[in-house]
Amino acid sequence: MKDYAILSNKGEYTIFTYGNYNIRFKTSHMLERYTKVLEWDNGYLVVMAKYKSNPVDEEEYIDLIPILQNLYIDAEEFLKPITKVKIQTERND
Repeated sequence: MKDYAILSNKGEYTIFTYGNYNIRFKTSHMLERYTKVLEWDNGYLVVMAKYKSNPVDEEEYIDLIPILQNLYIDAEEFLKPITKVKIQTERND
């Protein structure tokens, strides 16, 4: 299995993909795309994001642990093999 996960968005949803999991959660309808991962810390992401309302990218924070817990996924076990997160700029699904 790969050691990295993919972060993307489609419409009003952010998608975090790792292994056989595509974890989707609601985000702002103004989000155009994620542009850069600044930090990955075992479930906590600091990313740059482009919003329709702002000509410059904004720093955003995503905490995956409560999302995973709400989905009854063992966060510690799920996150352990992920060493980095990459941005996928376009989704085809």
